[in-house]
Amino acid sequence: MNNEMINLDDLGLSEEELFSKFDHDSLEAEKITAPRYSYWQSVFRVFFRRKTNIVILVLFVLIMLFTYVYPSVVPYDAYENLMTEGAKHLNPLKAINKFGFSLKYILGTGSTGNSTFQAVWYGARISVSLAFICAAINMTIGVILGAVWGFSKKFDAFMTEVYNVIGNVPYVLLISVLVLIFSPTFWTMVFALTVTGWIGIAYFIRTQVIIIRDREYNLASKCLGTGTFKIAMKNILPFMTSVIVTQLATELPSYISYEVFLAYIGMGLSDMSLGRLIYSAESAMVTAGWEFEFWSPVALSAFITIVLYVVGQNLGDASDPRTHM
Repeated sequence: MNNEMINLDDLGLSEEELFSKFDHDSLEAEKITAPRYSYWQSVFRVFFRRKTNIVILVLFVLIMLFTYVYPSVVPYDAYENLMTEGAKHLNPLKAINKFGFSLKYILGTGSTGNSTFQAVWYGARISVSLAFICAAINMTIGVILGAVWGFSKKFDAFMTEVYNVIGNVPYVLLISVLVLIFSPTFWTMVFALTVTGWIGIAYFIRTQVIIIRDREYNLASKCLGTGTFKIAMKNILPFMTSVIVTQLATELPSYISYEVFLAYIGMGLSDMSLGRLIYSAESAMVTAGWEFEFWSPVALSAFITIVLYVVGQNLGDASDPRTHM
């Protein structure tokens, strides 16, 4: 190694050529040169990476189109063929032979000569709307209240006693009593499903919050004087996005199941929902040639609940930041 000192005069260069002034900009120095990260863009990238998710999402879009768009474009008339001879209780093949090939008759006809295909999608609109509204109410109340419940120890003591009382009352029994007290309308069912439906969600969120509430950044925020509600909304809930989405995936199908079950035992909606269609066609289940009237709404309700659950579960998995690596 050559340790001899170099004489700059020997290089034959001027001072301007040897040295140049460097302007230091403190703002420029603070800029982050790493590529920008978008959480939700990363979520959807992970979600669409699996081909099965694309198929499930296509099925979900088709369900939404037939649930909300199709009944609006093709109005349903339950008594359209009431006076038409030989139009009642037809299986798909006989219905197509009588009326010609049409989408509305691919599932046959019902007790009034009505289109079973149109009836099930008209009923699906009521059942799915009920599920979305109940999920929106219960998840909003449950998530916000659960976050505060888990972070505030004083509120925790009060809400735990409330949960011990309300949470031990069978949910189906409570819904049934409320439906019997009030007339079984759409909004009565919404009230029955949401009056205490949020407390189970809140307790679940509270349990998750307790796990992360004493982490360093939350303690630092508390020491700096940040309020409990703000810490819960800003520090805790964003961290639990995947948990909340997964919880939503289980809630949506459950409301459809409750509606179908209550209608099947004669305590459901007075409107022609999927549950009411199943209840009305109960005798067709054991009558030869009439089976499509019963199994069509049963199959559709099962199909909708499965698709909603799978979409929600896979989106919940994709929402977990640990899957973004």
